Amino acid sequence: MGWKAAQKLIQHWKIVRGDNVMIIRGKDKGESGVIKRVIRSQNRVIVEGKNLVKKHIKQGQGHEGGIFSVEAPLHVSNVQVLDPVTQKPCKIGIRYLEDGTKVRVSRGIGASGSIIPRPEILKIRTTPRPTIAGPKDTPMDLVLEKTYDAKTGKGMPDL
Repeated sequence: MGWKAAQKLIQHWKIVRGDNVMIIRGKDKGESGVIKRVIRSQNRVIVEGKNLVKKHIKQGQGHEGGIFSVEAPLHVSNVQVLDPVTQKPCKIGIRYLEDGTKVRVSRGIGASGSIIPRPEILKIRTTPRPTIAGPKDTPMDLVLEKTYDAKTGKGMPDL
């Protein structure tokens, strides 16, 4: 990718995996679906079951060949998140609640201004966090050991 293309990459994404979106341009214009994957390096998203294209796959070891329908990526400017109240496409704004939590809200013409919740799929981790210490993990007694005292200077290397 050249530096010109890198300048046009979206820095702060407001659309995430699992969002309910409507396609506003292209052959599937007016249809809604759920975002399956976000490709941030290309400013594109894949919507589940939309923008299907025929792909010719050659037969190889362990798989059959043939013509398959696959979902092609759409540019992020061609989709808009659906307002959870009105079910119409809207823009996304960021607001902070009284307790300081950051939320996405619907904005634009005909938008209700309601909070757009984070999709449940983002709360599920693909790989669970390890619960027991492995062989390469540092033991807790070494982690909690105090090795430097600021008042006495104990623990400073002699230079």
